[in-house]
Amino acid sequence: MRFFKALLGAASLSGLSAITAQAQDVAGKPSEGGYWFQESATPVMDELLKVHSLVFWIICAIVAFVTILMAYIMIRFREKSNPVPSKTSHNVLIEVIWTIAPVVLLLFMVVPSMQLLYMQDRLPETEITVKATGNTWNWQYTYPDFENIDEIISNPLDETQATEQNKPYLLGTDAPLVVPVGTKVKVLVTSVNNMHAWAVPSFGVKMDAVPGIINETWFEVYDEGTYYGQCSEICGILHYKMPIEVKVVSKAEFARWVANDGSFGDSIATNTSAISTAIAARD
Repeated sequence: MRFFKALLGAASLSGLSAITAQAQDVAGKPSEGGYWFQESATPVMDELLKVHSLVFWIICAIVAFVTILMAYIMIRFREKSNPVPSKTSHNVLIEVIWTIAPVVLLLFMVVPSMQLLYMQDRLPETEITVKATGNTWNWQYTYPDFENIDEIISNPLDETQATEQNKPYLLGTDAPLVVPVGTKVKVLVTSVNNMHAWAVPSFGVKMDAVPGIINETWFEVYDEGTYYGQCSEICGILHYKMPIEVKVVSKAEFARWVANDGSFGDSIATNTSAISTAIAARD
């Protein structure tokens, strides 16, 4: 069951992304007219793309084989070529082949799929923890590791605000989740009311937010930039207005942001050294 949920999760991410990135500055958001996955930004997404490509080409081969086989059957065994109908009831060899071949194909897909599922579910030793709580209709972010950072309420922007801030409408927010680049980040996902889902396509992340339950996921982003996602669980009339915006900054800039109590203000922070040491302990 979990194997099929992993495949369904990959399919839902494919549907949500529906894009091909055009440049680094738009790597984390959809591009108009796109039809494929977003450009990968994390190790998990790298592996997800590999599994998707494997399954995709296997499916293409099966479709081509069945199409050719059906065309051959319709031509070879049509009434004109066979005025006397065959009375063949079965063929042991063919029945063995069509039983064993699908099993072999499934086993061939199970191994990389289970490896991907294990990679997604088994959290590595992370360096920072954030908590994402789904609400009606926004996301709340907290940083348990940093007591000086107040809870962040991330609301969607209306069309005018999005245009003024040069952010994509229905994806941009007034307060993004801020994380450092090249850092393993644990995300605790839950909800305070109905079910939501925290999903960022370029991260390869889609985790259900269930009231009363804390689910865990993780990511490690390769490059600085802004990445977008959306709630991917139908959660009510304003489901489409629950965007996710993740701002990935350098470790030094993140340390400065933390020292400034969650602000990118111009004032010089004085306690960035200890924070930089904490988040770069494994560098």
